[in-house]
Amino acid sequence: MAGSPRAVARLISLVEDGHESLREVMAALAPHAGNAWVIGLTGSPGVGKSTTTTALVGAFRERGLRVGVLAVDPSSPFSGGALLGDRVRMQDHALDPDVYIRSMASRGHLGGLSFTTPQAIRVLDAAGCDVVLVETVGVGQSEVEIAGLADTSVVLLAPGMGDGIQAAKAGILEIGDVFVVNKADRDGADATVRDLRHMISLGDRTEPGLWRPPVVKTVAAQKVGIDEVMEALDKHRAFVEENGELARRRERRVGDEIETIALTTLRARLGHVGGHEGVAALARDVIAGRTDPYAAADRLVEQLGS
Repeated sequence: MAGSPRAVARLISLVEDGHESLREVMAALAPHAGNAWVIGLTGSPGVGKSTTTTALVGAFRERGLRVGVLAVDPSSPFSGGALLGDRVRMQDHALDPDVYIRSMASRGHLGGLSFTTPQAIRVLDAAGCDVVLVETVGVGQSEVEIAGLADTSVVLLAPGMGDGIQAAKAGILEIGDVFVVNKADRDGADATVRDLRHMISLGDRTEPGLWRPPVVKTVAAQKVGIDEVMEALDKHRAFVEENGELARRRERRVGDEIETIALTTLRARLGHVGGHEGVAALARDVIAGRTDPYAAADRLVEQLGS
């Protein structure tokens, strides 16, 4: 609660390791969480997510806000840990006591996030962070989980990363609340902005009462356009607070978290009910035609309840 970086680091480590004391920790944190503004940043590798995150941290610190950053990195195929590439790029705030930066390994979890990201956000929230920036693994097509986790989703693109059709294929037109075309000093930036605006105009975002995502040009390395991004973020926050969408997003987010924990617990219990042999025996019955997969699954569920 005092915001000790060491204490926060140890708690997030407990979260990542699925420690046996995690239930006790989450029960203690629950009354103190729920205040932070969670902003997700996603986009293809190389668009400047870490550089943009660093610039946004600086902008929030100028407002006197406490900032937490969760940089979800790809897992090393050898050690299983995060490659820590994002933290290397965030040295500007390394010594600021009101900025907490943590790299988390995705540990093979698809969707651009780590399985334990929601609990890590809760730790930073309870530790007094006003804003939590979640930077995902560079996403490709279909890896768009950040939309379900953040209060505001920022999608970064760069010139030369493909046309508007590629953006539609990747699903980012649906998840973005704010679109940022970074590296706008490169050729093709205006065309990228134009393509994006055109693709957005074809969707249902143009209906009255719905948020229409702005498209902002930046050169994050030079902090150009960051004020415009901050303005867009402020407008989106005011919009979702006013129409009740923020409460709905948070309810959906926590609902997904509860469901994930429940399913994980069920999988663990499956290991104790009949174990691998129990499932294997049912599988043999299905292969032999003595039963079908649905009936076999029902038997497994019955065993769980007994």
